[in-house]
Amino acid sequence: METTRQLYQLQELDIEIDQKEQSLAQKNSQLGNRETLDAAREKLTSGQKHLDELKHQRRDAEGLVDDVLSKIKNTEQQLYGGKVTNPKELSNLQHEINTLKSKSDELQNKALSTIDLVEAAEKSVAAVSSEFKTFEEEWNRQQQQIAGEIEPLKANLAELKQEREQLAGQIEAPVIALYTKLRQQKKQAVARVERGICRSCRISISASALQRARSGQPVQCSSCGRILYIS
Repeated sequence: METTRQLYQLQELDIEIDQKEQSLAQKNSQLGNRETLDAAREKLTSGQKHLDELKHQRRDAEGLVDDVLSKIKNTEQQLYGGKVTNPKELSNLQHEINTLKSKSDELQNKALSTIDLVEAAEKSVAAVSSEFKTFEEEWNRQQQQIAGEIEPLKANLAELKQEREQLAGQIEAPVIALYTKLRQQKKQAVARVERGICRSCRISISASALQRARSGQPVQCSSCGRILYIS
């Protein structure tokens, strides 16, 4: 039973090594991966750009309003200044003032609408900025944690591989070759036997096969082909 027990232990080591290597590969892929952070930063940058555009529109709108108000003031000075006495010219000035005031009302409404948009965008950018700061802090914390886990994981892997090498060295080469072939084909090369049944394929093992397996020699299941291990 010694050889099959060693093979079962070897399989347990191989399974653990595979898991550790997968974990190490995953952590290495996560270390320095800035995709999610860059996406969050891009969202913030996009919001800030939109806010800047709205602020520019607001300044333009306010500038247009100021220009029209200035024209209204100048025109009213002409209308009420006493220098213009011709009735037709006075009528034209009054008409121009009415037109300018109508335009002023329209521009002021647009300016107010733009101001509302700016305020909404400022609130949105503030919220996104706060979210990004929290996200960035969490990302940095995770990166530090991952970096701190990698070296111990590498050390543990080295120990497991050394233990595997020592154990494999105690098993005959042809048996190791069979084990390796079965692992490549089936992932699981060794199957436990409980109450005379192979746990991998759930098929009853013949009495002769059980007897040979108990003798310590590698015996393959007649159904699934795995090496039988009786604990």
